[in-house]
Amino acid sequence: MLKVGLTGGIGAGKSEVSRLLVSYGAVLIDADRIAREVVEPGTPGLAAVVAAFGPEILDAEGALDRPKLGAIVFADPERLAALNAIVHPLVGARSAELEAEAGPDDVVVHDVPLLTENGLAPLYDLVVVVDASPETQLDRLVRRRGMTESEARARMAAQATRAQRRAVADLLIDNDGPLEALEPQVRTIWDELRQRASDRR
Repeated sequence: MLKVGLTGGIGAGKSEVSRLLVSYGAVLIDADRIAREVVEPGTPGLAAVVAAFGPEILDAEGALDRPKLGAIVFADPERLAALNAIVHPLVGARSAELEAEAGPDDVVVHDVPLLTENGLAPLYDLVVVVDASPETQLDRLVRRRGMTESEARARMAAQATRAQRRAVADLLIDNDGPLEALEPQVRTIWDELRQRASDRR
């Protein structure tokens, strides 16, 4: 098994890279998806978040109101750290369970948005970073996700810098251009990952 950490700044296009890798045969463990699962209604994770932030972060159905919570934590590093202290251990435990289900010859890609911020690079055999300029990130967040410019800048500021992400990269994907320029790069990366997985046998 080859364990790959995949990361990139918000709006860099990491989700599209994940989608392509899965289409080629990668086993994907998506930290964002798991982070949503561990705070679904009825979970100990949601109970812990409510205990820390109050019932006002719930919507009318009793589910986590993500925009409301996001507005709180992305404006306050201490509150963000408190949230991460609850969610990250739960995500780590579930990720380990999913990884244990993968086969010995699989390329297991861990899609981890905060890999750089949390010093997680040593957990993986190698790290792939999806890179885009801050200008490209901002444009995508405003144009495609409907964020205001100030919201987008706050989200970007809460993450590692471009230089910090690039510093942990074993393999780098340049996603400043159009989609058609991305796919050949990801295919080349996939071929290399398959070769490395084969070399480990």
